Formats: sequence, structure tokens, C-alpha cells
Amino acid sequence: MRAARYTGGGQIVVGEAEPRMPAADEVTIRVAYNGICGTDLHIVQGHMDARVATPAVIGHEMSGVVEAVGGDVDALAIGQSVTVMPLRWCGECASCRAGHQHICQRLDFVGIDSPGALQELWTVPAAIVVPVPETVSLRHAALVEPLAVAVHDVRRSRLTAGETAVVIGGGPIGQLIAIVARAAGATVILAEPDAERRAFAAAQGAEAVDPHADDLAAIVEERTGGAGADVVFEVAGTRGTALDATRHARTRGRVVFVAIHPEPVPVDLHRVFWRELEILGARVYEREDFERAIALLADGAVPAESLITRVVQLDDTGAAFDALLAAAAMKILVDVQGADR
Repeated sequence: MRAARYTGGGQIVVGEAEPRMPAADEVTIRVAYNGICGTDLHIVQGHMDARVATPAVIGHEMSGVVEAVGGDVDALAIGQSVTVMPLRWCGECASCRAGHQHICQRLDFVGIDSPGALQELWTVPAAIVVPVPETVSLRHAALVEPLAVAVHDVRRSRLTAGETAVVIGGGPIGQLIAIVARAAGATVILAEPDAERRAFAAAQGAEAVDPHADDLAAIVEERTGGAGADVVFEVAGTRGTALDATRHARTRGRVVFVAIHPEPVPVDLHRVFWRELEILGARVYEREDFERAIALLADGAVPAESLITRVVQLDDTGAAFDALLAAAAMKILVDVQGADR
């Protein structure tokens, strides 16, 4: 079989690899599609070299079909469409014992800390495999993982119908948060400097604002009668947006930090004190978030095809990373088997 490996120095190399037969509690998946995400870009830029042992097969936004099952696996069948929730937890640390396995203190994020999905045959524990109904295409099923991130973020925020949400940052996760928030019955204001991304958000029913040209705070106050937003999602990941996030929240509003800030950034704690705001972190997802994401795709609540900028072949994986680093694409999928030509 073939696989795409990160070899360090910004390089992705596609070559031959040895498939691994499933153990008793594992399954082998014939990977169909793998989406490239922001974390993958961080890896290729070398930002995670202390964590990722090279050469490494990365990738975790995927879909595929069960190719083989271990002897103890009876909940999955050969030929079944699936995706993978790429989290392996220890079950013993304080977080796991408290029921928060998804943020295990010794978490193995599959595709970062262990081999990922950019390979034709991928063997993983059956426990992290999630069935996908036949009504969801394999192309669209590759969006389940990032959609589950957004579902988790919105669930963590306790957003309810009739509330107003501000989403700062209109990349893939920001757009998905806006879509999930709208599906929950909320009014959404999305701030994004890129015109194409603003147009996409507007097409999905959000009010799209250019934070470089418009006064976001004034717009939020006008739309909420001076109260401020019930929930603010910080998804842009810059020092300025982190500092600005608390400015848009109402009294006792919730501010959810979704973006990864690798270095400490300033937050307006006086505003937190003055308005009794809640500051929430939101990281990855739980099984129920995956199941909700699949249901949203199956119900047609997510414009899946519109989110896919283009599909490339496995041999073009390196070029796809270069394109994402150079421009604002929404989502590029790698067709691992070469079926989508």
C-alpha cells in the first residue's frame, strides 16, 4: 500500500508502506478521503516537531470502508462505511476518572501522536471507529471530525434557541460553529476579513462582518439592543481577537476560546469581572458530538459539498499543504484511493 508521510522540514513524501493486520480488538479501514486541517498545517510547518516523531503518517479527518476486522470485533462489518474519532485515552488519570476521557492527561491523538489516516489501509482500535449511514457519502463523511469539533464547541457554550452568538474567525471551524449555532436556533454574527469566507457565511444565514472595515462592537450592540452577545466564540487565534472577545459579550455571557494559542495572550479580565462573564475552553469532542455531527450531515443541515474546496490525489498531498499555507481554502480532501478522478 501507499502512504503520505511528514518527514520534517516542511516535507510530505508519498511512498510505499507495510500494512498492519488487525489485532483481535482492531479493524483495518480502506481509507477513502482525508481532510487537511489546521493542526496538520502546524505539523508540516514544524511547530509540533517535539511531539511528532518523523517520518510520520498524519491525518485524522477521514472516511473509509471497513476492510478487515479482528476476532473480537462484532459491532462492525466488512464493507461498512465509517469514520474514526481519533482519541485514545488511558482510563486511569484524574481526567479519565472524572469522566472527561476526551481530555485525558495522557491522551493519544491518533494522527498526531500515533499513525494517522493518510494511508490506503489504516488499522485502529474498533472502539474509536464510528459507523456512518449509507445516506452520507464518503466525501461528506470526511467532514464529520471537524463538524464534531464545532458541535462540541456549541454544546460547551450552552447556546440555546433565540440567543445571539458572535463567531470571530471564518475559517473551516468558525464556519461550522456558525452552521451548528444556526441549527440550534441562534442568531449568528460572524467576523472575518476574507471576502469569500464572509460570502460563504452569509449564504448560510449568518450576518457576516468585516472586522477591518466595520465596527463589530457597534453592530453587536445594535443587533442586541445594547446588551451584547449571549455567546462569543474566539476561533481566529490571534492576540487581538483574544483581547477583543470579551468586549462583545453581554452581562453573564459566555466566551468560548476555540482557537489554539501556542503562546499566552492578553485577555480583558476587567471586562470579565465587570460583566461576570464566563470564560470557557473547548477542546476536541466526545462520542455524542460525533453522533450529532453525523446526524446533521444526514439531515442535510450542513452544506457539505460547498465546504469542499477541491479534492486532490494522494500523490498531490504535499502540493495541497502548500496551497493551504498560501491561500484561504475552506477544505481540501485527499482522495487516498484515487477513486474520485
